[in-house]
Amino acid sequence: MKSQVRGAAEIGFAARDGVTRLAHLYQHDPLRVLFPTTEPDDAALAVVVTTSGGLVAGDRLSIAITLETGAVAHVTASAAEKIYRSTGATTEIAQSLSVGAGAWLEYLPPETILFDGARLHRRTAIALSPGAGFLGGGITVFGRLARGEGFTHGLLHERWEVKRGGALVWGDALHLDGDIAATMADPACFDGAASCATLILMPRDDDPRRYVDDARAVQQQSSAIGLRCGVTAVNGILVARWLGPDPLALRRAYADLACHLRAAAMGLPARLPRLWHV
Repeated sequence: MKSQVRGAAEIGFAARDGVTRLAHLYQHDPLRVLFPTTEPDDAALAVVVTTSGGLVAGDRLSIAITLETGAVAHVTASAAEKIYRSTGATTEIAQSLSVGAGAWLEYLPPETILFDGARLHRRTAIALSPGAGFLGGGITVFGRLARGEGFTHGLLHERWEVKRGGALVWGDALHLDGDIAATMADPACFDGAASCATLILMPRDDDPRRYVDDARAVQQQSSAIGLRCGVTAVNGILVARWLGPDPLALRRAYADLACHLRAAAMGLPARLPRLWHV
């Protein structure tokens, strides 16, 4: 039997002489952090690796990312996170993201795959100082489609909290429990979808509403391939969502909009790390 794990990753970036550099690193199995070389015109990059190959019931991960004033960084993961079936215990993931004044953080890990019967509780807390910016989100895949598997029972509790200057500006929660198969099939809920995603943008010193029309234009391509999607702006945040039967198509649509938004909001290259294309 695989023993439960208590993994941790703490990553800190600071701006020194106009260059973003690693300022703090702590890692504990099964989490490791890699720092691939990036192009000169792109953000500093950190890649979180789960060396265990997936998470089982009772495993706990803690990820903390801190950007000091003026730092610019992109944090992702090496592969999709797999949450295996549980007989009772719940996997817990706590993500704490802190962005200093004038800093810009992108947190764009690949998808999380929920095996049927998985139990996951994940909380993401984002704290932005005045003038800080953020682009990030998550993709969830319900079951292993290649095996004809859906997500019919288990638990998913996903919660996001975003604060700017200490004040809560956005919160979001998804809770699936009990007869999950019925919820997934209900036309008023997931309508048989195999995946969903949320992407949020908080510009550093700008109104997110100016990005909505162009973001919707990018998303029109998603509608053409069978994805349900939408973009809105609320309380200083642009929020984009997708729901669809094809996780790979959804992943590509999510990446397309992320590329567009990082270029529009920060002037960064309209591309994601090579890991996204493996």
